Amino acid sequence: MDDVFQALSSAVRRKILAYLSASEMTAGEIVDRFDMSAPSVSKHLRILQNAGLIRAEKKGQYVHYHLVQDNLVNTLSGFVQEVCPVSRQLKSESKRKAATSGEA
Repeated sequence: MDDVFQALSSAVRRKILAYLSASEMTAGEIVDRFDMSAPSVSKHLRILQNAGLIRAEKKGQYVHYHLVQDNLVNTLSGFVQEVCPVSRQLKSESKRKAATSGEA
């Protein structure tokens, strides 16, 4: 979870996620949208990839990036469950139930 929030702490990385929210893009298409060097954008892409928020796929001579929506949603949901008093109680109850049924 820490990797995701570290990745989300940068405005550039949040913009990259917004660009990828509707469709995949090549690295070059992403670089064209920023006033920074390609290596700098690549560093941001690597951070997002390491956090599991985007995935890279080589297609021919280009690398295409796309959003991994499930990971972002699950991470944010997990965070909300940790800080929400109602969710904490439900999560504790779920853990107790799993422990008594031998699922844990």
